Amino acid sequence: MGFGYPGGPKIDKLAKEGAPTIELPKSHLDNLDFSFSGIKTAVINLHHKNPDINKADLCISFEKTITEELIENTLKAAKQLGVKTIALAGGVSANSYIRNEFLKLQEKGYEIYYPQPILCTDNAAMIASAGYYTYLAGYHSDLTLNAVPNLSVCQLGDVSSN
Repeated sequence: MGFGYPGGPKIDKLAKEGAPTIELPKSHLDNLDFSFSGIKTAVINLHHKNPDINKADLCISFEKTITEELIENTLKAAKQLGVKTIALAGGVSANSYIRNEFLKLQEKGYEIYYPQPILCTDNAAMIASAGYYTYLAGYHSDLTLNAVPNLSVCQLGDVSSN
């Protein structure tokens, strides 16, 4: 929508002026896996097909749809794990709409934690930084390396080949 990078703060600000009137797709999977690629593609297509679309309405509709999906999957995971404590992290946790909607879960007995917005950094930037320093340390991998989502930075050398 022409916001540039990072777009999140601009979306957050503009969304406050809109109404969630635009229906956007959600991923409906039977497990806890989900992706926002479909909704992002839908937003891009809506904007390209109708450049006069109300950007504020599109922003709040985007935030609302993503937040509903995040909360739905978070509650599924909390129920499966038997936990009542939820922590928000990453760049998305700086979004005021997401924060406010998750705080409403306190009424259902959940404890909600999140960092100050200044500490809500882009996960991709953190991973890129870790990769950069791992590369500088001499660790290299071929294309057979698979993702290990719970791998600590200290373990990177264990799965990389020189």
